[in-house]
Amino acid sequence: MGRIFSGIQPTGNLHLGNYLGAVRNWVNLQNDFECLFCVVDMHAITVFQDPAELRNSTREVAAAMIAAGVDAKKHIIFNQSQVPGHAELAWIFNCVARMGWLNRMTQFKEKAGKHKENASVGLYAYPNLMAADILLYKATHVPVGEDQKQHLELARDIAAKFNHDFGVPDFFPLPEPQIFGTATRVMSLKDGTKKMSKSDPSELSRINMTDDTDTIVKKIRKAKSDADVLPDSKEGLEGRPEAKNLMGIYAALADCTVDDVCTQFGGQGFGIFKTSLADLAVEKLSPMQTEMRRLVADPTSVDAILHDGATRARAMAEPILAEIKETVGYLKA
Repeated sequence: MGRIFSGIQPTGNLHLGNYLGAVRNWVNLQNDFECLFCVVDMHAITVFQDPAELRNSTREVAAAMIAAGVDAKKHIIFNQSQVPGHAELAWIFNCVARMGWLNRMTQFKEKAGKHKENASVGLYAYPNLMAADILLYKATHVPVGEDQKQHLELARDIAAKFNHDFGVPDFFPLPEPQIFGTATRVMSLKDGTKKMSKSDPSELSRINMTDDTDTIVKKIRKAKSDADVLPDSKEGLEGRPEAKNLMGIYAALADCTVDDVCTQFGGQGFGIFKTSLADLAVEKLSPMQTEMRRLVADPTSVDAILHDGATRARAMAEPILAEIKETVGYLKA
């Protein structure tokens, strides 16, 4: 059985794109892999976070995982900062990775924009910490979206260089991407060319996992569409980003193909389709949202799950980290 590591940032407003693109897929991995699912609060502080909001968001994301069906007893759910090995290994990888490798990371350029001189060192070195997250547990597979593939490739490069430099050719595995094709990129409800994002200033652009039934229905009803009827085949969605997005969301929630959705709704107008989509979204999301709200209202129980997960993660990481330190040449404590 391979070992999965995957992380999600606790920056608030967990939305439908996070669920369909990541969390739901994690649930489906549980029978085939040994899994560690991490709330990456260390990654979150690469940009300033309000401390109280960070703690609340960490619990909210953990609650969403549990409510979605991640088994915290069979697998490990924890927050990154409770396992010191992540930071210790990240420093070693800072000394293994090359500046040229990090300079090629497109996500830093996108996030820092024109103000890269004011960006934190942490934001720049973020991919080295991501490599440490994965390799601290010798994970063999990492679920990634297209926007994270470059970071996983860097993790493979770091693993290979470490293995070569220290003459331990098989020490770190080269983790493989676990890519899911169904609705991994859910787009904004207001602009089908942009990814659904918690940073979008418009609440109408996304369905938050804490939205109630009326809010979900309202947001889907107001979602941007176009004047044409829905196509009866997937090919008819070319050049129609909003139609493609909404039909893709329906397919993901219904666990069917976009072609199936085209067959069902082809030739109909958006009014009828949006009503069906809203009904489906409420049906699929409401039970999970109810459980998520219950867990968020009981922070002590969520903290206990995270503490237990961190204890198990440390137990898994510590012997690996000890071997890494010996390999590097550190004296034993």
